[in-house]
Amino acid sequence: METRLYCVGRQQQERRAVTIWINGQAREVPEGITLTALLASLEVGGPGVAVEVNAEVVRRARHPEYQLSPQDRVEIVTFVGGG
Repeated sequence: METRLYCVGRQQQERRAVTIWINGQAREVPEGITLTALLASLEVGGPGVAVEVNAEVVRRARHPEYQLSPQDRVEIVTFVGGG
C-alpha cells in the first residue's frame, strides 16, 4: 500500500490508501474513511440512500463514526420514487 495526500475536510493529511469495494467495483480511499466522508466524496446522500457494509445494513446515525477497513464491501442503494 502506498501513502497519498488526501483532502479531509479543509485539511490535507497524508494517509495510506486502502482498497474497498463499492457496488462491486474496487476503489482506493484514505485509510479510516468514514461512511459519511465516503458518501460525501461520491456526492451521494440523503434520506433515500441505504448503505450496507459486508452484507450488514449500517444505520444512518452510525455513518459519521463507522470507519471502513481494507477490502470492505460497500453497497449503496438509492431509492427513487415514482408515480
